[in-house]
Order: sequence, then structure tokens, then C-alpha cells
Amino acid sequence: MADYNYSAFSSADYDFTTASGPAVGAKAPDIDVTTLSGAKRRLLDFDGDFLVLELGSITCPLFQTRRKAMAAMDAIYPNVASAVLYVREAHPGKDIPNHDDFGQKQACAQRLAEVDGETREILADDFDGSGHRAFGGMPNAVFVINRNGCVVFRAAWNNPKVTKSALDALVAGRPATTKNYFRPATPKIAVQTLRKAGKGAAADFFKSLPALVWQNVVKRNLRVLFNRPKPVAPEMTC
Repeated sequence: MADYNYSAFSSADYDFTTASGPAVGAKAPDIDVTTLSGAKRRLLDFDGDFLVLELGSITCPLFQTRRKAMAAMDAIYPNVASAVLYVREAHPGKDIPNHDDFGQKQACAQRLAEVDGETREILADDFDGSGHRAFGGMPNAVFVINRNGCVVFRAAWNNPKVTKSALDALVAGRPATTKNYFRPATPKIAVQTLRKAGKGAAADFFKSLPALVWQNVVKRNLRVLFNRPKPVAPEMTC
């Protein structure tokens, strides 16, 4: 990640094989974040029994595909906090380019709320993505963190059905052990997202598509199939 805010997407910018970021059972990084109003705070200063943290950007088709299902969970779990950590643009293009400074990053986060209608709290880390990298650097990962700051569920690629299953278990006092298989973005939303990003975004995406399918649909899902999630108590300390 030498050039964190890359101007053109390539699958080489991501390590799809090695899991990075805090593992289940580990302490979540208490990163500095900025709210849409410009207020500064620490990530782990949240209200609720758990925090569901989803990583995303407006040019990420996977994130855009999952948003509504994730936001709907707020009504189901009133004692669970939820937030989006706004990261670098997954698929920058002519109309929504890579961020040149923190102001551009914050403007894109504002657009997520005001144009795309995101209702969850939106937080941004710094321009260089130190918080994003601390959480593994994937474009649409999700973490569930308990009141003690411990990661009790994580997925390198968010799947709302699995995340909901994990929350059902955690809220009921059971470990979250549902396997999380990678699911591609909805084609219609993927096309809309890349089109909004502008010229270059779709071309870069389709250039890397064979590698993305191989690394995630095939290799990652096979690893998930043959591995067993680590069970940890919802109220664990770390």
C-alpha cells in the first residue's frame, strides 16, 4: 500500500490471501476518527453493547450493494451501534477520483450521506488511511466489537445475512460462528456505481475481474469451507 490513495484500481493493491487486521478475540484498534460535522473522537467511544463497523466508499460496488441491508439492522438491534468507516475510493474514476487531501475524503463521506442516503453514522480516518490499514485495508470488511473493545466477529468481505446471523448469536449470548462466504455485488448496482465514478473506473475493474473472481469466489470461499470460525464469548475481555 505504498500509494494508499491510488488513482486507478488494480487487484495488486490488495492482499486477498493473508488475513490482516484484528483477528477475532483481539483488541480492536481505537483509531482517531472524524465525524461528518468535523468532530474528532476515538472509534471505541460508542454507545451500545456492540459496534458494527463496516468499511466502505461510494465507489465500492460491494459496499453499495450491502448498504440498505446493513442500515436496516439498526431497527432490529436497538442496543447495537453501527458505523461506516469511510476509506479510500475502491474504484476511482474521472468523476469521483482518488482523494488528494482529507477535505476530499470528507466531501465524499458527506456525499455518501446526502446523495446516497446513508443513515448510519459515517466516520473517516486520516488521509493516509492509517485506521483503514489498522483494520486490514480491505474495501468492504466488517467487524463487530464488544463493549470491552474486543473483536467478536469479523469478515474480510461483508455479507449482511451472515453479519445479521452473527448479531443474532452475540445478542443472545452465544459466539458468532457462522461461516462468511464471499458474495459478488449485484450487477445492476455494480454498473451504477462504476458509472457514477466516471471514466476509467469500469475499465480498471474489468481488467482485474478474472483475478478478483479467482482470489475471492474460488480461493477464499474454499478456505472458508475448510476452516472453522474461532468461537469467542460475546462479553470476552482482551
